[in-house]
Amino acid sequence: MKKVGIISDTHSYIDDKIVDFFKDVDIILHAGDIGDTDILKKLRLIAKTIPVYGNIDNTLMRQIAHEFETIKIEDVNILMTHIGGYPGRYQPVFRKKIINEKPNLVITGHSHILKVIFDKKMNHLHINPGAYGKNGFHKARTAIRLLIDGSNIKDLEIYESIR
Repeated sequence: MKKVGIISDTHSYIDDKIVDFFKDVDIILHAGDIGDTDILKKLRLIAKTIPVYGNIDNTLMRQIAHEFETIKIEDVNILMTHIGGYPGRYQPVFRKKIINEKPNLVITGHSHILKVIFDKKMNHLHINPGAYGKNGFHKARTAIRLLIDGSNIKDLEIYESIR
């Protein structure tokens, strides 16, 4: 069993509240718009962190992170990118990756809107953790933590803090 933290759109900002929320996770998945390498350093003090870069991330961040990540945690195949869209409205390149890789869990960022949707057509759980940073139109900073136990994704918890 693995406890997973999911975050996106930090835009160079994290605080002690998210450190506390993620304190017992085994791995953190960051769905892009990280902002700077200090964010990754701070998250990696908590747990192994796998990022993808986002549209605001600079050349250095794009050398550290990839556009897409495929991760396997226990028996769950995960596909993550920053700008991927939503069920029924995936970006064309990302949709092809979903078709080819058949993930159980898809993680995207970018919209600053927290959404957890089961995509019946593509047969996977889609998660966008919203935005944790202070830049953007969102009114609350959000993140997600969940358990992966074999092939089961369960016990999803949402962190929310009004900006």
